[in-house]
Amino acid sequence: MGLAIIHSRAQLGVTAPEVTVEVHTGGGLPACTIVGLPETAVREARERVRAALATCKFDWPPGRITVHLGPAELPKEGGRFDLPIAAALLVASGQLPRRRLELLELYGELGLDGRVLPVRGILPAVMAAGRAGRAAVVPGDNVEEASLAAAVLPDAPAPRLTGHLLELCAWLTRKDSLPVCPPAVPEPPARSALDLVDVLGHATGKRALEVAAAGGHNLLMIGPPGSGKSMLASRLPGLLPPLDQAGALEVAAVRSAAGQAVTAADFFSRPWRAPHHSASMVALVGGGACPRPGEVSLAHRGVLFLDELPEFRRGALEALREPLENGHIVISRAGRAVDFPARLQLLAAMNPCPCGYLGDPSGRCGCTAEQVRRYQQRVSGPLLDRIDMHVEIARVNLHDGSAQAGAPSKQLAIWVQAACARQLARQGMLNAWLPAAQLRAIAIPDGPGRRLLMRAAQRYDLSARAQDRILRLALSIADLACVRATSACAARNRAAGRVTIGAGQLAEALALRCLDRRGSSP
Repeated sequence: MGLAIIHSRAQLGVTAPEVTVEVHTGGGLPACTIVGLPETAVREARERVRAALATCKFDWPPGRITVHLGPAELPKEGGRFDLPIAAALLVASGQLPRRRLELLELYGELGLDGRVLPVRGILPAVMAAGRAGRAAVVPGDNVEEASLAAAVLPDAPAPRLTGHLLELCAWLTRKDSLPVCPPAVPEPPARSALDLVDVLGHATGKRALEVAAAGGHNLLMIGPPGSGKSMLASRLPGLLPPLDQAGALEVAAVRSAAGQAVTAADFFSRPWRAPHHSASMVALVGGGACPRPGEVSLAHRGVLFLDELPEFRRGALEALREPLENGHIVISRAGRAVDFPARLQLLAAMNPCPCGYLGDPSGRCGCTAEQVRRYQQRVSGPLLDRIDMHVEIARVNLHDGSAQAGAPSKQLAIWVQAACARQLARQGMLNAWLPAAQLRAIAIPDGPGRRLLMRAAQRYDLSARAQDRILRLALSIADLACVRATSACAARNRAAGRVTIGAGQLAEALALRCLDRRGSSP
C-alpha cells in the first residue's frame, strides 16, 4: 500500500488552477480508476501511462490503483496529467524517491515509448507555479513558453525541461541532470513592410486609420471591389504601438491556451486575425465541449479584420456584440463558465450591394432596391451601433495625377504612439474603452461643439451610444491634434485632465460616420 501526491495545474480559460494528483495503491483485484471530473483524454491516461512504464522497464503496481485529480469539482481535460500520474505511480509503488517532488509541478503528455510530448497552456501554468514558489518541469518542446515565463518572473524557481520519462527519473534519483530553461529575451516587434505612403489617394481612409489606431476605435470601410479597402486595412498594423509587457503576457496566455506558438520574436507584436467569412460562431467567439478561445480572443489587444462583413453568418456577427462592448467573452457550459479576454479593435470591410458597384461611376450596378436593402440588412443596426467609424472608400483615378501619397506610416506611427501614451497617462486606457461617465468628465465640448452635436443627434436620430462614440472619436482627434501642436498645449491639457472638444473636431468625427447620414442602414 502506498500514497503519493504530485502537484500540477489544469487549464481554465487563460488561467491555471492548481491540481493535486493523488495516487493510492492497495490490495484488491487489479484495477485503475481515475476520479475528479476527468474528460475522455484524461481517463485514457491510464493506458498511455501503463505502456510508457512498461517501455521504460518499470513495474505496473499490482492490486487496485486510485488516481484522484483534486479539486474534484474542477473539470480536467487533455494529456497534461500523464507525467504527474506516472511519477505519482512510481513514488506510491516505491520505485521513485519522494524527495524534490514537493517543490515541483509536472506537466506533459506521455508517448507509449516514454517520450514527454508538448501540451497547450504551459505559459500561464509555469507562471502560476513560479508565483507559488515551485519549479515547473515541462516538455522540451514547450521551451519557448517556459523561457518567456522565466524571463517575466526572474526571481521564481527556474523551470526545467524533460524530453523523456527516464530523464526525469534519472534527475529525481540524482543520477543525471535536467536542463534548466533559460530566460528568453523578447525582441522588439519588426515594423510592417506595408506602408501607407505606397497608397495613392484615399485621404479619408488614411485619416480614419490614423484616428482608429490613435484611440483603439472600430472601423468599417464601404466601397466597391478594387477600391482599396483591403489594401488600407493591411496597413493598420504599421500604425499601432507595440504591446507593453502586461498586454504581451495577456496575448501570449491566450495563444498558449489555444495551442498556438508563443515565441520571443513576436512577444510584443499586436495580433492580426483575419478569418474567412465562412467561419462559424464558435470559431469567432470560442466554445467547444472544453472551451477554447475564438478569433475575438486571439485578436485580444490587436486587430480582428472581417472582410466581406455581410457574408458572415448572422448569428456569428451578432455574437460579436458582447465582446465589442465589454472587452471579454464568457463561454458557459454545464458546471462551468470560462471567461476569455477580447479587448480587440474591429476592422471590417463590405461592398455596398450584392454586385458591389452601387453608386460607382461606371454604372455597372444592376441590383434592385430590394436586393440592396436585404444585403445591407445582413449587418444589424445594434452591431453597427458598436462600430465607431464607417467611411466610404471610392475607387481612385490613378491616371489624372491628382492622387497624392500622403505621410508615411513611420511618421503617423510616432503621432499615434504619442496620442496613445497621452491617453494612458490621463485615464489609464484608450479612448475607445472609456466608460460613459468618465468620458463626459474628460471630453468637454465647447459651446459651438455642444450645439453641433445636439443638432446632429436630432437630425440623424442618434442613439446615446452613438453620441458617446462620436465624442470618443472627437477626443482621439483632439489628442492627435495636441501631440502635433506645441508642447505647451500638451502639457496644459495633461495637467488639467480635461480636453476641450471644439466644433471642428466634432464635425470631423461626424464626417467619419457616413451611415449616420443615411439612417440606420448602410
